[in-house]
Amino acid sequence: MNDNTKRYPSYLEAYENGNLAKIIDKTFKMLEACCICPRKCSVNRLKDERGFCKTGLKPKVCSYMPHHGEEPPISGSQGSGTIFFSWCNMACVYCQNFEFSQLGEGREVELEELVEFMLQLQDMGCHNINFVTPTHVLPQILKSLYIAIPQGLKIPVVYNTSGYELPQIIELLEGIVDIYLPDLRYAEEEMAIKYSSAPGYPYLSQQSVIRMHKQVGPAQIDEKGIIKRGLIIRHLVLPHNISGTDKIMRFIAEEVSADTYISLMSQYFPCYKSGQFKEIARRITYEEYEAAKESMHNYGLHNGWIQESYGLERFAGINIKPRFKE
Repeated sequence: MNDNTKRYPSYLEAYENGNLAKIIDKTFKMLEACCICPRKCSVNRLKDERGFCKTGLKPKVCSYMPHHGEEPPISGSQGSGTIFFSWCNMACVYCQNFEFSQLGEGREVELEELVEFMLQLQDMGCHNINFVTPTHVLPQILKSLYIAIPQGLKIPVVYNTSGYELPQIIELLEGIVDIYLPDLRYAEEEMAIKYSSAPGYPYLSQQSVIRMHKQVGPAQIDEKGIIKRGLIIRHLVLPHNISGTDKIMRFIAEEVSADTYISLMSQYFPCYKSGQFKEIARRITYEEYEAAKESMHNYGLHNGWIQESYGLERFAGINIKPRFKE
């Protein structure tokens, strides 16, 4: 793991040495002919033009709150300071958050409001600021972070992403983001296109995760059970092995690290447009989830969490000392 940071959270040093300001300038220029994500829509978002993500210059926020339903080291005892951004650069037909990710529920906010959300969450005692679906509004997030730092922001940020990222954008976040929480959703291109309209997803998500791990390494969890820095990979088990679990676990073990913390999620349930696809119009079975767990263990992946209650966001530790309570 590369860890050259002298201050914590890392963004404090990036602020002081000028790197954060440089990255903000670079990413905002990318909005002029938008190429901030794999879509590369080329619309001028600085003039409020909209592409696939339906987002112009201002970020749109559905809600913000202390979230107690994330993985135990992220939520901790005080909650994760979660900001849910509206819209998304994917179009998952089964998205559980479709009201705001696909239908755009929420409202546009000024950057100063986003700063206020962050500071309020910190004042509530949250362990971190958790940006959910940040990819399409990354420049705005970074600018808000820059504004919030001199106002006293001092808790780490979580980059909570679908994984549909450009690896070169992830490289820009080195020394800014301390905690990465990406999905690895699909192993096969065909499935990514059919169910999420995400061409290139397997390659791009995997290359992005490799870079995340290079920056922050595996999750570092303190004596209180709180993550301070590192990578946690989420994998949602889908019916009929549509997610390609075995291939993804092999990739993690062989190309990332066998020490990687994995959140193996059983919570899939059919919603939004999933009824149009017979093969995903049901929850996963006990056997499908057990097969996913077996794949994890077969590749020597023993750090992380499983969801023992199917369809519920409850996590239990796997081979972790001390074990985290549900």
